[in-house]
Amino acid sequence: MTSRPDLIGDTAIALLAERGLRGLTHRAVDEAAGLPPGSTSNHARTRSALLETTFARLCRLEAEIFEDAANPGGLLALATLTPETAADLVAAQLHDTLTHRREQALARFELALEATRRPELRAIYDTAGATFREPARGLMAALGATDPDRAGRSFIAFSEGILFDSVAGAGSRKVPTQEEIRDDLLELFRGMLMEPSP
Repeated sequence: MTSRPDLIGDTAIALLAERGLRGLTHRAVDEAAGLPPGSTSNHARTRSALLETTFARLCRLEAEIFEDAANPGGLLALATLTPETAADLVAAQLHDTLTHRREQALARFELALEATRRPELRAIYDTAGATFREPARGLMAALGATDPDRAGRSFIAFSEGILFDSVAGAGSRKVPTQEEIRDDLLELFRGMLMEPSP
């Protein structure tokens, strides 16, 4: 059973994706969640508190999904990781986000922009970001990158770019197939792992 704080967070995420920041209000969350009037304000008294609650819930959901996908049943032990297996894993996760968790991605982009204006959100955003940056660095180190920090940043930038372009990109919001994402990732990984020219 979903707890009330999680219900509020989940409802706020859905409202953000549907209506944007202006449509996210305490009253709207109460109505959409089927809660008695005032329930959301009891949990998060101010607008800032509501945004923080929403962001924190979103970060927890994404971290759980990332952890589950990072090593399903021990299948991808770091010792056996290859560019092909890494591309398969990440492509599946990105495609799942674009097809089954699209509203979470859209809500995260809305909140990420708002975090540039609100220090209290920025702190949550930066803390959550560290949760993903270290595993990205570890992935690139396991693949044999000579500069795992740089390669990890490039990998994250690529992944975020795929998500943003598919959710809010100009001209086309067509979701790439899992195979297309895999091919792009494989090209990225292989390019980063090439020995530098003398």
